[in-house]
Amino acid sequence: MNTSVNNKSGLSVLDFLNFDSTFDLTVPQPNLDTDLLEQLYFIPGLKEVLLLRQVHALEHATIWLVSKSNGVHNPGKYIDDIQEKFPVYQFSNNTQENSSGNDNQLLGGLSTEKGFYVYGDVNISNLRRAANIALHRLTHGDWDLAVHPRCGTNLSVSMILTAALALGINLFLPRGPVEQFFGLGLAATTASELTPDVGAFVQRYITTAIPFNLVIENVTPVKDNLGRKAHFVKVKWH
Repeated sequence: MNTSVNNKSGLSVLDFLNFDSTFDLTVPQPNLDTDLLEQLYFIPGLKEVLLLRQVHALEHATIWLVSKSNGVHNPGKYIDDIQEKFPVYQFSNNTQENSSGNDNQLLGGLSTEKGFYVYGDVNISNLRRAANIALHRLTHGDWDLAVHPRCGTNLSVSMILTAALALGINLFLPRGPVEQFFGLGLAATTASELTPDVGAFVQRYITTAIPFNLVIENVTPVKDNLGRKAHFVKVKWH
């Protein structure tokens, strides 16, 4: 591959190593993943990782929109109204508030490199509409939609925090069973308090990315590898 391609965003690998760079990595850049793929093309599996992060964000945003329409008289029209009536349709950074007010616990998702599965009772037309609007909202500034409190990332973060805190606390406590049990409880409690914020941070900057490079191809009813009924939102990289 020709590495002398014009870099539209002005980003180079050196920007990640230069602490004095004015490039703001906290603001999603439309050409970031494209530039990384052009410059680091020699890394095996890089495109698949970049693609999966973008699909993951789109999955979360779609679940948010479908959940928000749950229980209304005409969910299809409601989803369309979101696009028209809310020019800035953003959720709070507080993931606990989001989960209590906007989340349908009966819906779930699973991301793959080719798209994502949506599990639960959802109308295919509403899902197709929600996925397209979710893609539009994400790429036009509603970045909070990429973060979801029921993401598996949060479970992983919780387990890692609990193990790390338990190890750290118990090193400073007496070796008695009562003290060690108390330390484990303290570690679990502290981890549960930290997980929402730490999990949201990890999702925002590591496990998801704004899907600037995705195009939705179609939405179809399918069965996953375990035989479970679902809908599959197929995407492609562009």
